[in-house]
Amino acid sequence: MRFRPSLPAVILIMTPAVCLFLAVVSVLYGAKDISAETVWQALFSFDSSNVDHQIIRASRLPRALGALLIGAFLAVSGALMQGMTRNYLASPSIMGVADGSVFAVTIVMILLPDTSSYGLIFSSMLGSLIGATIVFGLAWLVPGGLSPVKLAILGTIVGTFLSGISSAISVYFQISQNISFWYNARLHSMDPALIKLSLPFAAVGLLLAIGLSRFVTLLALGEDTAKGLGVHTWLIRVLCTIAVVIMTGVAVALAGKIAFVGLIIPHIARFFAGTDYRRIVPVSGALGAIFLLVCDILARFINYPFETPVGVVTSLIGVPFFLYLIKMKGGKSNV
Repeated sequence: MRFRPSLPAVILIMTPAVCLFLAVVSVLYGAKDISAETVWQALFSFDSSNVDHQIIRASRLPRALGALLIGAFLAVSGALMQGMTRNYLASPSIMGVADGSVFAVTIVMILLPDTSSYGLIFSSMLGSLIGATIVFGLAWLVPGGLSPVKLAILGTIVGTFLSGISSAISVYFQISQNISFWYNARLHSMDPALIKLSLPFAAVGLLLAIGLSRFVTLLALGEDTAKGLGVHTWLIRVLCTIAVVIMTGVAVALAGKIAFVGLIIPHIARFFAGTDYRRIVPVSGALGAIFLLVCDILARFINYPFETPVGVVTSLIGVPFFLYLIKMKGGKSNV
């Protein structure tokens, strides 16, 4: 019998090559096109006096790598949230998780303006936890609050509230220019040192997500079914929340709030991978990385030679997708 790899396996096998190709395109093209020869020299014969070499090392490469990492983090976070809540509208940007991160970063920048990169990452994670706790806490108190549409509405209200407070206090303390980075998701301002520091945290979050994926599949079948199969549902939800908090916190700390990646990609991954989260989680990570880097590349050419914020591109795709899900699913909790 001939071995035929499954579609999820094909996607995962092809992902490194696709990511490498997109990363090369991302480095070569932008407001200023750079030749492949210059990129090669910048990588292997770096000349600090060469402006193009500086652009490649300090901006283009971190930007491409950051887009790949952030896309993967947000997509996997969305997949976990949708699976553990059985809510097809769950995602970090809609459930107030990302807004909580920006809120915490704002507070830290006011109280501790000289905070370290580690402090920034930890504060972003703490804010993710605060946002998620408020949204799901309110959902438990409101009748029917855990239904997809009501939970999305609560998440939007809490996210808007936290965003409004962050904007108000940043203006009052005259740091609005600094905070604008976390709301506009400027991938071109990526800090290479912060990327290096965030990698261990991100690895923990991704490994935890992969390790929990089997139990998330059971949770997606329903509370009673999962308990009947011996799953400690509360413990799995706590661990999934920790993984989401880590990955979303890292993503926001690196580039600010980017909407809809965690909403769109898990649904696409589910289309290719079926209902088993052992496949959905890694496929979501792969497709999320590709998706965000493609959006970032497109953002450079929509209004060339000026750059469009990548959040605008993801929103142009995400808003119609969001409305489509509401229309097709009809508010039912079924993932």
